[in-house]
Amino acid sequence: MKVLLHICCAPCSIYPIRCLRRDGHDLIGFFHNNNIHPYTEYRKREETLTRYAQQIELQLIVAKNYDLERFIRAVAFRETERCRYCYFDRLKATALLAKQSKFDAFSSTLLYSKFQKHEMIQSIGQALSTEIGIPFLYEDFRPGWKEGVEASKQIGMYRQPYCGCIYSEKERFWRPGNPKK
Repeated sequence: MKVLLHICCAPCSIYPIRCLRRDGHDLIGFFHNNNIHPYTEYRKREETLTRYAQQIELQLIVAKNYDLERFIRAVAFRETERCRYCYFDRLKATALLAKQSKFDAFSSTLLYSKFQKHEMIQSIGQALSTEIGIPFLYEDFRPGWKEGVEASKQIGMYRQPYCGCIYSEKERFWRPGNPKK
């Protein structure tokens, strides 16, 4: 199958790409991540993925816009539901592009991270599949977590310390009662 693979970052793409290629799928990557803050972090992730895609001969589509403001407007005052919106926004963009470009299916490297809300991602992907009319290729890539981490370290790949949004950055670095840790 020809699969459009949403890619959140290069380290999270290693294992899913290996699996999907091993299974015989023809992949094209799609970098669309309006949630990432600050812009310098977005650029580091985009540049790391672009270099990696060249190394492994993966065609990559990079979204032309970086609409952080839309992401923030959508989640402001709904911070506890921010992940749901974030997954939905990125998967919907992927599904729409896949349908428009006549792919056979779409998927996401979000299914790799043990830190993401896996069941929510799966549910949103399946719902968008029905709504948009293109199959969501579901695979639980979490069993390859350690393999992907080790491979990214061996390559010397930039590894980000948080999911990407301003809220996850705060959760990663700020500790109540001890803001300097």
